[in-house]
Amino acid sequence: MEKIKTDILVVGAGSGGLSVAAGAVQMGASVVLLEAHKMGGDCLNYGCVPSKALIASAKTAYAMRHADRYGIASVTPQVDYAAAKDHVADVISQIEPVDSQERFEGLGVRVIREYGRFVSPTEVEAGDYRISARRIVIATGSSPFVPPIPGLDKTPYITNETLWELREQPEHLLVIGGGPIGMEMAQAHLRLGSKVTVIEGDRALGKDDPEMAGIVLDSLREEGLEIAEGSNAKEVRGTEGAIEVETEDGRVFKGTHVLVAVGRKSNTAGLDLDKAGIKTTKSGIAVDDMMRTSNKKVYAIGDVAGGLQFTHVAGYHAGVIIRSMLFGLPSKATTRHIPWVTYTQPELAQVGLTEAQAKKEHGPKLEVVRFHYSHNDRAIAERKTRGLIKVMVVKGKPVGASIAGEQAGELINLWALVIANKMKMSQIANMVAPYPTIGELNKRAAGTYFSPRLFESELVKKVVGFVQKWLP
Repeated sequence: MEKIKTDILVVGAGSGGLSVAAGAVQMGASVVLLEAHKMGGDCLNYGCVPSKALIASAKTAYAMRHADRYGIASVTPQVDYAAAKDHVADVISQIEPVDSQERFEGLGVRVIREYGRFVSPTEVEAGDYRISARRIVIATGSSPFVPPIPGLDKTPYITNETLWELREQPEHLLVIGGGPIGMEMAQAHLRLGSKVTVIEGDRALGKDDPEMAGIVLDSLREEGLEIAEGSNAKEVRGTEGAIEVETEDGRVFKGTHVLVAVGRKSNTAGLDLDKAGIKTTKSGIAVDDMMRTSNKKVYAIGDVAGGLQFTHVAGYHAGVIIRSMLFGLPSKATTRHIPWVTYTQPELAQVGLTEAQAKKEHGPKLEVVRFHYSHNDRAIAERKTRGLIKVMVVKGKPVGASIAGEQAGELINLWALVIANKMKMSQIANMVAPYPTIGELNKRAAGTYFSPRLFESELVKKVVGFVQKWLP
């Protein structure tokens, strides 16, 4: 067995692990990276990238069906599901080189394609290697959680990992789970021509502001998506092409395929964390606000640490621990400025506190600013006026923003910047936004905050009147 000593050992080559490896090695640390499966992790191979590529195909099909809104004849698209999956594969192949073993070895990282397991608090074995490291980073990500629904283990089902292997389009797709993954894939398949039913035990898009989620769900239902909320799956049965999901309220949903999208579980199996003195919780590896585990020489970042499970959060965690590991500087992670987006159409985006959270935390100090897409000229020109931006403000500073509508994922970037840097509404109001853009919505929301202070203030009117008397 070859023994290796290194400054930093990274276990897992997903977005978080790759960010740590690239940053650390380019700043002078010796780095070993372990990955037994695919470089790029879930995001590149099964999550963010393929799902957005399929959504792009679905948007094109939808646009063809509704071109008459713009004075162009609508047509029924001839969808080739297998070709759409080829498009997905091509998109992945274009991004793969950035995450490849060759690139990272070119940076100076030693890449070992084996699973790793702890054998001591500072040592990990991987294949024929025993690696001793000053600091270890666990970045093994997460995988689909498959709930113990009776009959599911005997019924063919798909997850976000196996969906991309499917070449024949589902005639009727049943989706168990109404979270972001479930709703994105439900709409995409609906637009590609499948019949789709979403079965959700609670409220669809339940982690988002109910008002904003309602805008999205109403739009999806109008497109023809069947969404059964408050319907817990009691039993799954059937064979490929003939599957039934029975819910606790006695309803039976019949389809040809079933996609399980009820959540994620942290990938900790096989790591032998106990041998390193690393504690876990129900959601993943237990970490402090510096992303350190109970073994202070070991960090856990991204999905495996529980919390917000997004690619950009893993990247953010990487930056936090690099400052600590390489420079010995105190560096803490927070979630107050972390945005997230559900890529349905219309999109749904959030950063900071929702309205309900802000009311609970700030009470009467809270002001909620609302601005509708229907007042944005670009949205009117593109017939995409269904949407709302809502900003939670306390003492002139935004503490949260919720957006439902066209390009919500792009619009939320500004509010993430504002909240991260504790900026004021006056600074957004001072921004000059090009006309006509969807981005003007952010500027107009800030203007809405100041409108009553300027146009409904008797003091302002008196001051203006006094000044006007004296101006030459």
